[in-house]
Amino acid sequence: MNNTAATVRISGPPNSSFLVGYPGISATLPRIVGKVEIRPGAGYTAPVQISMVRICLQRRETIHPAAENMARRHLGTPRRETVDLVGKEVLLFRCVSGKEAESVIAMDLPFQIFIPFGRGGEEVNRRIPPASIQLASRIAETYYELVVTVQQGSSMQNRYAFPIPLQRYDTLSTFGMYNRPESKVVTADNIVTLGISLPKWSYGPLDPITVYIKLAPNPDWLNKARKVTIQKITLAIEEEITFNPEGDEPTKKVSKIAKHTQQVGTKIPETGYVTNLGLVFPARDLRDSEGIVKRGKPGFPLYEVTSFTTTSILYKIEFFLTIKAHLTSARDITLRQPIVICPMDQQACKEEMDAIEQAAKDASHVDPNNPKLPDRTIILAHDREAIRYLGLCEVGGMKKMLIE
Repeated sequence: MNNTAATVRISGPPNSSFLVGYPGISATLPRIVGKVEIRPGAGYTAPVQISMVRICLQRRETIHPAAENMARRHLGTPRRETVDLVGKEVLLFRCVSGKEAESVIAMDLPFQIFIPFGRGGEEVNRRIPPASIQLASRIAETYYELVVTVQQGSSMQNRYAFPIPLQRYDTLSTFGMYNRPESKVVTADNIVTLGISLPKWSYGPLDPITVYIKLAPNPDWLNKARKVTIQKITLAIEEEITFNPEGDEPTKKVSKIAKHTQQVGTKIPETGYVTNLGLVFPARDLRDSEGIVKRGKPGFPLYEVTSFTTTSILYKIEFFLTIKAHLTSARDITLRQPIVICPMDQQACKEEMDAIEQAAKDASHVDPNNPKLPDRTIILAHDREAIRYLGLCEVGGMKKMLIE
């Protein structure tokens, strides 16, 4: 039996990407649509033996907390990796029972893989998969690939991996749940209280963040409160990465990514001191010095932020607004408020809303239990004019290019 390896590639729907729908939004039935194309690997017309073809979506996650530090890179913990199946593996082709393999000239096998969209709880395979991301120095990354397994007879099995970027859309700042005001009050020693109000709590690159702040004296301790001077108030955005959050020894890495300080230098009035502080969430420029957008890596989308809110098995990225009131005659007060960071800015989020609505309408006609797929094409070696499918014909015993 000829055990020549086949040439395998995957292609998506015409003029669109593999990903249909919006991961994280269940109404759009997020799914990966395309077809597996198998052709002879050696020579244009040498048939290949195919027994079985399967496809699955696979997620690879890696962490290496010490990767940023050159001195610790070789001394710290080694890179840790986990590989998970997303959804279910799909069987695309199996030769008839009693036969070891089919002798194939060409094969086009349409497929549709549904991406989980339920919270899932303890059922890991039902959780919404996290977005593709690669942090600086690869201290953490999530990477997806479509893996095609081709069984060629009893002795030969090959796996072909194709990177595919995956984004999440459930943190868009335009969703109503993120536009409800959040408020919080804390105190350090009961003399002064610090209260904040946040009009919204999801932000993207270059989105303005405004916090309304009130420092108020405790009416029960008014004599002490009158002596308190507000030196300054600082507002900072902190990124907190938790490595191995579900494991035995989780570790945290906190970085300040933006900071604004307001000098005050005044005693706290009996009615309280009210102000608002703001800063802009920093963005990463995707263009080089000549204004050209750099080519991205195959498995990772181009983001205008270095990281965003996401939760995986091996790591978790969270963001906090930290407001600190620096006082004299009283202890400093610090308040930490969680916020959500989206990879897209406010305008991009608005533009996606109509497309999400349309995707939900389209998905209402799809049956996830029995999806309609185009017919598959299988050209066997003994089919009449089989090589015609490869754009060839036989003239006088020689194979030549077919000109219709």
